[in-house]
Amino acid sequence: MIRLENISYKYDTTVVLDDISYEFQMGRCYSIIGPNGCGKSTLFRILNGLSHPTKGKYLFDGILIDEKYLKDEQHAKDFHRRIGYIFQDSEVQLFTRSVEDEIAFGLYQLGLSEDETTERVEHYLNLLEIEDLRFRAPFNLSGGEKKRVALAAIFAMKPEVLILDEPLAGLDEDGQKFITNFIINQKSPDRLIIISTHNKELAQNVSDEVLHMDKNHRIVL
Repeated sequence: MIRLENISYKYDTTVVLDDISYEFQMGRCYSIIGPNGCGKSTLFRILNGLSHPTKGKYLFDGILIDEKYLKDEQHAKDFHRRIGYIFQDSEVQLFTRSVEDEIAFGLYQLGLSEDETTERVEHYLNLLEIEDLRFRAPFNLSGGEKKRVALAAIFAMKPEVLILDEPLAGLDEDGQKFITNFIINQKSPDRLIIISTHNKELAQNVSDEVLHMDKNHRIVL
């Protein structure tokens, strides 16, 4: 589903990613672990089309994803419909007046009917156990509640690829357990999940494969 061919990335003369090649297969869950500064966040920005490699190729379902491709409005829309991104700081992706509106926003952007949107909103409110928060403003919630709302909003759009950046960051023990179980239950033959984490227990519990990035900005097999 995702193929990286000799990906490198530099800020000026600073190497952030160095000659990374890897294939991520549909139906599998991958965790990427490594020290701070190894390039995980930059890799995730590339996977989501927010940055582009200075060298190498990023292929998504056989399509070359680069700046030229994403400048086409329809291409960009199709790509972002198929991939969902949960930021480490969930607050940066929450912007509507209520939790209910937050989940519904992306569904309306997809052109779903009112009935289908309502059905999905209710389903993910229940699934993430945030029904009581439906009328609350997302930015007034706790860190754990914001994480659940962000997950509900992204999963409700049913993207084929889920990219989760440090999904347990800032959560207490109960919150970590809930999100871990949620990720496990969302694994599917029709979904690719890629996780960045410092939490080795999460990686071991949810992943089909654990990849290591080293201080030289490479994936070590």
